[in-house]
Amino acid sequence: MQYLRKLLVTAATLSLLIFGAATANAGTIKIGVLGVMSGPAASWGLVNRYCTEVTAKMYNDMGGFEIDGENYMIEVISIDDKNDPKVSIAGAERLVYQEGIKYIIGPNVDTTAQAIVPVLEEGGAMNIPYAFDKTLYTPPSSNSILGMIASYQAGPVIYKRLMQDHGVKSIAFVARNESDPINQRKQGVAAANALGLNVLASEDTYEPGTTDFFPVMSRIVQLNPDLIVLSGVAPSDAPLLIRAARELGYEGLMSTETAQDVKILSEVAGDAATGFISVGGASTPAISDEYMNEFRKNYEAHVGEWNDEAGTKVYALEMIIETLKVAGKAALDDIEAFKAAMPMVDAENRLLVGENSLTYVGTGFFEQARQLPIPMVVNEYRDGEFQTLFVGSVE
Repeated sequence: MQYLRKLLVTAATLSLLIFGAATANAGTIKIGVLGVMSGPAASWGLVNRYCTEVTAKMYNDMGGFEIDGENYMIEVISIDDKNDPKVSIAGAERLVYQEGIKYIIGPNVDTTAQAIVPVLEEGGAMNIPYAFDKTLYTPPSSNSILGMIASYQAGPVIYKRLMQDHGVKSIAFVARNESDPINQRKQGVAAANALGLNVLASEDTYEPGTTDFFPVMSRIVQLNPDLIVLSGVAPSDAPLLIRAARELGYEGLMSTETAQDVKILSEVAGDAATGFISVGGASTPAISDEYMNEFRKNYEAHVGEWNDEAGTKVYALEMIIETLKVAGKAALDDIEAFKAAMPMVDAENRLLVGENSLTYVGTGFFEQARQLPIPMVVNEYRDGEFQTLFVGSVE
């Protein structure tokens, strides 16, 4: 009897040791966030940071996530690149070479995303930028994954919808005098021409740091287009441009293909922003699953308020985690293992209601699957909040 008791204790101890070995934390995975967290476009990078921090905490509170039978915790390291390519390069070098990070979320515009490509390639790292330059995602490039809906994907859909629903026939574009907004304007003009719209203005710009938008908007308003597109507009510039147009007497439609901050629109433009159309986050109440709702609660607790764009940027770390699960431990040090696993990722999408999968998309645009599966949510500003105009998809 005493022998049997010892045997049972030994078996139980052995079982506990085996279980403990299987579930013990094997270590910590560092995830970098590099983006604009100050200045006119600060909300773009801050939302990246907050989403990554919240998702990491949710996983860490559950004991991490499993790769090849071992659990890993997540540490987030964030750097403000101030929307400056030189600062972005320095930030990428710190994350890759000093911190040993293989997976970075950001940057937020074309110039900063392009600037860090050599660092990624030489240092063996990957990133999920929020930049629209196709060369970042098209062969031979392979280290970047588009983290949102691009302007050349959303623009034609928005214009066509407004042509059908509001009889839009003429369009005018205005952009900040920087390469990223100007590139987006170029793509928007091409889409408008392809749809047969009468493009009344395609060269008008304003300088970074502008606060008086009456001069540039005066010329646009005089043309009286059915639709004014604010190409690549930063969240702090949008309400000032909108207000200037309305005070100049413009009564037509206004839109942008970049995500906006409803709080800034409400505080600065107020009722003048009514009807303003923008690409929104991917988490309208009608399409949010329970996990997305839980994420939203945690985000609000962490930040103090919800930002619509968080519904898009929550996808980045989720996709990195799901890909690491498929790729195995080899991908912790070797991004080639991560790349090889990307076509095999087909996980349950807990962010959307219905039977949806987390898979990489974008082959039709980039000749390879280098885009996150973000729903194309288009919003309209009314009564101090965003209301969903329609929902589509890249595919």
